Amino acid sequence: MDRRFDGDRNHPGREHLYGERIYNGMPAAELGTEGWRKPWSGGNGGSCVEAMRLCDGRVAIRQSTDPDGPALIYTQHEIQTFIQGAKAGDADFLLASPTKCTERSKA
Repeated sequence: MDRRFDGDRNHPGREHLYGERIYNGMPAAELGTEGWRKPWSGGNGGSCVEAMRLCDGRVAIRQSTDPDGPALIYTQHEIQTFIQGAKAGDADFLLASPTKCTERSKA
């Protein structure tokens, strides 16, 4: 699958297979079905995070139970920073037992 980069200075929009712009929140299905990997899958009943490296170095993330849902697009630097932070324990708060939730955080 050819995920191309559009070098137009006025529209830095990177393009995917069909020549359309790759953007944060786009339908993951528009990025194709090949190349998605489950680096963080485990014994969670099939609900996994899937990642795809795009040709321009960015990374697309989607929820495996909703492969047609939105893809979050991160730069190489953002992914690198996140992974390094997770390894350093900066994301350990995500593993803590749930505490009292507000209406806003129940989503």
